[in-house]
Amino acid sequence: MKTTSSITVAVILLVASQAAAQGAKATYPTMAPLEQYLMTDPDAEISLARSAAPESISANAEILVLNRHGYETAVKGRNGFVCVVERSWSAGIADPDFWNPKLRAPICFNPQAARFNIPLTIKKTELVLAARSKVQMFEDLRSAFDRKELPPLESGAMCYMMSKQEYLSDRDGHWHPHLMFFLPLTDPAAWGAGLSGSPVLGFEDSPNRQTVFLIPVAKWSDGTAAPMDDHVGDLR
Repeated sequence: MKTTSSITVAVILLVASQAAAQGAKATYPTMAPLEQYLMTDPDAEISLARSAAPESISANAEILVLNRHGYETAVKGRNGFVCVVERSWSAGIADPDFWNPKLRAPICFNPQAARFNIPLTIKKTELVLAARSKVQMFEDLRSAFDRKELPPLESGAMCYMMSKQEYLSDRDGHWHPHLMFFLPLTDPAAWGAGLSGSPVLGFEDSPNRQTVFLIPVAKWSDGTAAPMDDHVGDLR
């Protein structure tokens, strides 16, 4: 793995642009006007969030959308899954796309992952909207974890990131449909992540106190094929 982020995830945001972080210029040195991060049509954001997972999962999921006040529930769910379109600040502090207003990362968490990641995403967004700097934001998150203001990561936490419409970084764009699994901080090599021939990728997301494992899959959430390409190998 190359060092950074987010994906985040983000969690995938932590991963998708790690290679770009090395030697990259600060294309997005500061936050853009908030309007550039918002989607003007809430229904379009709901649809984009649902596209993170197959319809059999996302059709009954809770859906969050971002507005000027933060993330709010737009659709009540019935299966415990929560789908949301994460923005660029889900990335790591050194990620060159941290303030990139073009990023849209549809992600659908299972119940265990939602109970950890959704409060974390909401907290990050609250800090961004409060005009906290990146350094202040990550220090505030560290303090929130230390004071146990954020819930602990549960066993069995995972999510779907299978949207054909995702845009994860200027370098990787749509990257590849994949599943992610979240564990407390551990050595990714324990899963064989990143080893030659292994289908598993992994990285330690220390600020969020978790290790994230990614498994690319062969189809987008709409069932169409997504051939494996060089972008998958670049993250190993």
